Amino acid sequence: MTDERFELGLKTLTAIDGESGQRVLDNLADVSPALAEAVVSWGFGEIYARPGLPPRDRQLVTLGMLTALGGCEPQLAVHVNASLNVGLTPAEIVEALLHSAVYCGFPKALNATFAAKKVFAERGLLPIIPAAPAAPPAGS
Repeated sequence: MTDERFELGLKTLTAIDGESGQRVLDNLADVSPALAEAVVSWGFGEIYARPGLPPRDRQLVTLGMLTALGGCEPQLAVHVNASLNVGLTPAEIVEALLHSAVYCGFPKALNATFAAKKVFAERGLLPIIPAAPAAPPAGS
């Protein structure tokens, strides 16, 4: 792995995840520094830094994927923080997690929502004001 890709990854990770990302790396330092390097170099230096999707959209995809996988609540918390950092609102995050119930099931959507609620509480963002339901399409 190149130093250039690691540096780009670290810059991208810091911009997206802030302190949460650094805590993940710090927690890996004494057990698997190679995994931490892969997360930075490949995950953020190669994938997140690509220009094809803006960070906001990448975070929506990530929230959906982690919800679908299930059992990823610690990573969901990191990415809920990251989602807020890149401009998603709490209501948009809640809406994305609600939407995931259709495809992932209620247990996974509930677990993801409770992980998000913990982050919102830590950041003083509760209660969440939900988006108003959409009007039916014209001609329906």
